[in-house]
Amino acid sequence: MEERIATLRRILDESAYTVALCGSGMMEEGGFAAIKGGDRAYEIEQKYGYSPEEIFTSGFYTARPMQFFEFYREELLKNIPEATESGTVMAQMERAGKLQCVISSNIFEQGRRAGCRNVIYLHGSIYRNFCPKCGREYPMEYLRDAKGIPACADCGFPVRPGVYLFGEMVDSGLLSRAVDEIAKADVLLLLGTNLHSEVFGNYIKYFGGKYLIIIHKHSHYLDDTADMVFLDHPRNILPLLGYGDGRKAEEK
Repeated sequence: MEERIATLRRILDESAYTVALCGSGMMEEGGFAAIKGGDRAYEIEQKYGYSPEEIFTSGFYTARPMQFFEFYREELLKNIPEATESGTVMAQMERAGKLQCVISSNIFEQGRRAGCRNVIYLHGSIYRNFCPKCGREYPMEYLRDAKGIPACADCGFPVRPGVYLFGEMVDSGLLSRAVDEIAKADVLLLLGTNLHSEVFGNYIKYFGGKYLIIIHKHSHYLDDTADMVFLDHPRNILPLLGYGDGRKAEEK
């Protein structure tokens, strides 16, 4: 392992432009269980009478706002994953000039909360909410602590969570930024995701750099096409690179 870590550190040190793609595994390592698929999706359907794919949509938000916000509050806003050592190390790499951009499918802003600055959040953020009628903005706590439907204090319209719901198109400007960053990269880090990613699959094809590195707990047969693969949570690998004291967060 030490030799492989040393090789990864050398690759990152020699890279002129490194981009990290952060997937659902980053939320998983922070304690959040994905709402789609498996036992979790079954539990949600039994609890609310609808599948996550049905509830977490703009149509459901419009037609059944009371049920939508019950789900959104209980399953997302009250289960925010912790910022982990992964984010701490990425922030240290960014400050050291070893990481130029983070592209994330994470709606919980783990990267920003850990200190990363140049982050593209493809699916929006739970921390940036707004009234679709008058545009007034609201913090996450306003939605989390509301009784029933969180209504705009100015016009009474239901506040819109600042996240992309299932089936909604991602902003074209965000897509273009993400593609441009990936196309510029010498090294592409896949953290908490892999080449089979439902989110990142169409982005990875724009990568034409030198090294593609996967750090993900779950294996996939497409992993063989990557230059290096670490089958573990990023929080267990990134601190070993030695960019600052990446273990401080764990000790605290």
